[in-house]
Parts: sequence; structure tokens; C-alpha cells
Amino acid sequence: EKAYFESKLQDPADVLTPGDIITVKIIKKSKDFPELILSLKQTPEAQAALLCLEAKTGYVKAMVGGLDFSKSQFNRATQARRQPGSAFKPIIYAAALDNGLTPSSIIIDAPFISPIGEEEKLWKPKNYKEKFYGPTPFRTGLIKSRNIMTIKILKKIGVKHAIDYARQMGIDSPLSADLSLALGSSGLSLVKLTKAYSVFANGGMLVKPLYVTKIIDRNGKVLEENQPSFSESIPQETAYVITDLLKSVVTEGTGWRAKALSRPVAGKTGTTNDLRDAWFIGFNPTLVTGVWVGYDDSRQMGKGETGSRAACPIWLYFMREVLKEEPIIPFQYPEGVVITKIDAKTGLLASPSSQKTCFQAFKKGTEPTRYSPKPDSGKPGEFFQLDMDYSN
Repeated sequence: EKAYFESKLQDPADVLTPGDIITVKIIKKSKDFPELILSLKQTPEAQAALLCLEAKTGYVKAMVGGLDFSKSQFNRATQARRQPGSAFKPIIYAAALDNGLTPSSIIIDAPFISPIGEEEKLWKPKNYKEKFYGPTPFRTGLIKSRNIMTIKILKKIGVKHAIDYARQMGIDSPLSADLSLALGSSGLSLVKLTKAYSVFANGGMLVKPLYVTKIIDRNGKVLEENQPSFSESIPQETAYVITDLLKSVVTEGTGWRAKALSRPVAGKTGTTNDLRDAWFIGFNPTLVTGVWVGYDDSRQMGKGETGSRAACPIWLYFMREVLKEEPIIPFQYPEGVVITKIDAKTGLLASPSSQKTCFQAFKKGTEPTRYSPKPDSGKPGEFFQLDMDYSN
């Protein structure tokens, strides 16, 4: 967090020349010397939006639609539709959990080519660092935000099934009916995506965001009153397993900056092509907060301006303030979920030869039953056959 806000410049002469007019802020006045300690101050060109929902009720606790309402009344939290990138992936993974896959399912992270669009041009998606990792457990695909794995998962469960699942979670915006959906290619508003994440925080229940609880006139007459409304969206067990995976996104994945909150939290970053949009949607058991950062004209933000770097620090600053007087509450898993110690590399039960292990939530009855073999004990061609089995 601190490194993000501090300037990387070592010498002001790198960006300033004599005669430049700059805005500064006084940091400190010296009593003994006439100098002032100053910092550069500028109005950002990039915009941002934030929306915070109370998980159990849907009450909107905070909303920021942009940098300065006096300069722009456009509400980027509710009116802007931007590509969510990887922040859409948890919805794909949740749909897959309800379609036969488990956190231990092995997906082959390898080059992938597919025709896409009406003209069926060949699409060659890549992972963020343009690397491929071979046979990888399902859980790692979400935690490390692997593009190829997510696309293969979507192909296996079917685009229509994924779209129907997103509708169950309250997303009624138009969605791309092709494999690019896996990478968050369809524009969404911040409120819609934050509402969808509230399903995970709320044990599978969908709540309607409420901006107004009650309107009373000067005579005490109630003109409008709104009560929380709920509907069952996805199985409670699925919601918890995804929450468990999103907790790992924070502890060992792209959402690592959120660890500084020092509370149980879950969340996911999102970054679009060419760094045009940066997202972080995160939650604890009581609040779900979404943050978006980008330019109104969708130009690139610059090297390294990912969801982790551009959006997550805003989320962290906000959540620290609103939760500082609140008790620390852990996530509670339902009866239909079991916690199992597994080998992080194979997804099988941890064995004495496992080099890295972790505790993973599973729907009861879907947890692995075999122990992880010793390293290099697989037979030649085993992984090739595994990929063929997956494709079938």
C-alpha cells in the first residue's frame, strides 16, 4: 500500500524544468530555517468509483461515483459499464463447482486456440505473464488468476450455463456468448458486480441493493419505506467454497495487498487488456466493497496499473476506516462443507512426500480420497491422457 502511493522519482528534474508551474502542498514548516517541506499536488486525470454493501441486507453503506461531483455528475458506480476482466472469474468458477468440478480438479494450463466471434477468427489467449504451467489444480486457476485455465473451464461447462448462472447471481447486463466471457469481456457496472459478490458473502442469497431505507415528510408521514429483499441464488456450499478460494486469493494470490487489513477477508482483482480498467471486489462477513479505477475515455493507465496496484489500496484504505471499531468476525462454513488438507500441487490428499500443503474447503462428498504420490512417480503419458480425459 505504502509503496504504491510513494513516488518512485529520485530527482524532481526528471519531470520538471525551470519555469514549470506546479501545485504543491505544505507538509511541514521549519521554525529554525525559512525552508518549507513540500510535496507535489495534482488533480488526477484517472477516475475511480467505490460501492459498499451490507452483505446481509443490501443496504448501500457508501458510494463514490467519481473524483469530483462538481465537475462531473456521471456516477461511475452505477452508470458506467466497464470490462471487469479477471474480477468476473469467480462467477465462472462457481458455475463450474455446480457442474461437476471441484477445487482439486486438474486443468491443463497449455496453449489454447479457438475460433471466436461471427467471423470465427482464431483467438490465442495468454496468461498475464505469458507463461504456461501444465497440469494445475482448479483452485490455483482462481487464486493465481490463470486465463487459460478459466477459458478451458468455461468451455467444459458451456457458455450458456455460465451466462444462466450469472443471471442467477443478479447480473442482467448483456454478456458475450463466447469464450471471451471467461476473461470478463462484457461491460458491467460496479454495483452489479459488487451485488454478485455479495452472494458469496451472504451464503448463496442474493440481496437487492437499497439506497433509500425510508422517506418521511416534515409531518412525520412515511412516503417511502424499503425493506431488505432476498432470493436464493446459488447453493450455500458453493458460496462458501468460492469464499474459501477468494480468501486464498488474498493470502497467496493477486489480492495480497488486502492482507494488510489483518482480518478475515476474501476478494478478487480484475485487470483488463492494456491496463484500461482496474478492479478489486472484496468482502468480510459483514461488508462487500467494490472499487474500480480507470479513465473515462478508456485509455491505458500505464505500466503496472493492475487491480492489485491501482484499486486494492483504495479498498484497503476504506475498509480500514469503516471496520476499525468493529469486532473481527471469521467466515463460518456450513454443514455441507468439509475442510481437507491437500497437496497444493496435485490437489490430492496431502502425504508425507507433499512439498506444499494447504487446507481447502470442499462440498461434502467431493473431497479427494487418494493421497498424493511421490514426486515423479507418474507414468509416461499420464498427463497427456489426463488432458484428453478433460477434453472429453
